[in-house]
Amino acid sequence: MNTADFLVVGGGIVGLSIARELKRRWPDTRVALLEKEAQCGLHASGRNSGVLHAGFYYSADSLKARFTREGNRSLHDYCARRHLPVNRCGKLVVARNASELPQLDELLRRAQANGVELHSLTAAQAKAIEPRAKTFARALFSPTTSTADPAQVLAAMEQDALNEGLVIHQHAAYLGRANGRLVTRAGDFQAGYVVNAAGLYADRVARDFGFSQDYRIVPFKGLYLDSEEPPGALRTNVYPVPDLRNPFLGVHLTVTVSGKAKIGPTAIPAFWREQYQGLDNFKFGEFVEILWRDLGLLLFAGFDFKRLAAEETLKYFRARLVALASRLLEGVKVQDYRHWGRPGLRAQLLNVKTRKLEMDFVLQGDGRSLHVLNAVSPAWTCALPFARYVCDEAQKLTKSGGK
Repeated sequence: MNTADFLVVGGGIVGLSIARELKRRWPDTRVALLEKEAQCGLHASGRNSGVLHAGFYYSADSLKARFTREGNRSLHDYCARRHLPVNRCGKLVVARNASELPQLDELLRRAQANGVELHSLTAAQAKAIEPRAKTFARALFSPTTSTADPAQVLAAMEQDALNEGLVIHQHAAYLGRANGRLVTRAGDFQAGYVVNAAGLYADRVARDFGFSQDYRIVPFKGLYLDSEEPPGALRTNVYPVPDLRNPFLGVHLTVTVSGKAKIGPTAIPAFWREQYQGLDNFKFGEFVEILWRDLGLLLFAGFDFKRLAAEETLKYFRARLVALASRLLEGVKVQDYRHWGRPGLRAQLLNVKTRKLEMDFVLQGDGRSLHVLNAVSPAWTCALPFARYVCDEAQKLTKSGGK
């Protein structure tokens, strides 16, 4: 029997950060982490765009606003301490037409409310930053938005966790709960307190503990196209004005740490939780469940899921994805984007009662366990301050007896 004072399920950046924070607060306890793969961060955390967001998209009353602002600073500091490369290239948000200008004003208001640096530019000023940028009349520039390499960051954090005395059990996929124990492929575990940060499977783990009754994970696939232009062909990240009614930011162009550009990600509805390519990781039960869930959203969603699904599915076609990016930037050509990058999957929480996607972080728990049901984008940026918040909540629940 494996035992731990604290047991974290899931070795993405959120799970790793929570485990490290638990060990920092209670250094004399045994903190263990269950990771189903051979190393941490092989799913969402290691497959995202690598953007360190600034925090101006979100309303000031949201957890996302607070954690993105704090997380941007924390992750920059972490990369500096660990000598990890960061591309401090900033971000332009460009408008396609006059109807999008009020949204630029709203983003400026949110940035002010959130204490985030954001500048309003004329079209000429935007072109001085990125000569290829296409915008109507005005644009916004975020100087604190950067990019880093997610795989490098996760590898460094995993090594730090081991150096700090955490025990990481690899190939330890969660299978269920029996007689108060967690059953995994690496054996049974007994824990004083469990934190569930299982990402795409967080809702399933939570239901074994009596939580997530009104919530289900709906996966969305993020595809990328890698540019064959030389490094430096794009100077800054270029984003469209987002639809603030949904949690997706739209197709954009990102400058990687190496200086190369990529287009993406998409937000295509996936039909099983780890549908990266072809029939890889296909599970019939998941396929039936998610297909049923998506059909329900098509008919009864509290948002325009039908339009979203139709528009996103077209992005499987390379020409369509390039065409959308060409609305933001001059000289975006299909022949420069011939190769797909590594796809990712986003674990998006759905409230099955309201049929709405949850736009903010969602936690549920008691005196024995805490469940991160919605580690919503930009969780990669938010991970360090969010981990502190999760540990605060766990501490409150244990002191209050779980009420």
